Amino acid sequence: GVAMESDRPAGDDGSRPLDGKTLVVTGALTKYTRDEINGLIERAGGRAASSVSKKTDYVVAGEKAGSKRDKAQKLGVPIISETDFEQLLQGGNAS
Repeated sequence: GVAMESDRPAGDDGSRPLDGKTLVVTGALTKYTRDEINGLIERAGGRAASSVSKKTDYVVAGEKAGSKRDKAQKLGVPIISETDFEQLLQGGNAS
C-alpha cells in the first residue's frame, strides 16, 4: 500500500501527543496566532496555561519573550521554539 502524510494538524486524527502536558506560550510568534497555537495544544491533549509554574512542561517562546521565559529558566522548565513545538505535535521530542 501507499502511505501518505496528511496536512491536518495533530489532534485531527485522534492522536494526543501532548496528553497531560501543560504549555505556556510567550513572546511574539511568527507561525501562529496565540489563539491558533492554544487551539493546537488543546486538540493535541495538552493544556494551554497563562503562567509558568514548576508544573509547566514546556514554554513555547517567540521573539521578545520576557518574564515568562525568565521564570521558566529559573524553574528549569524547557523553553522551546515554534519549530520544536511542531515536532512535539508530530509525536517527536523537542530539541
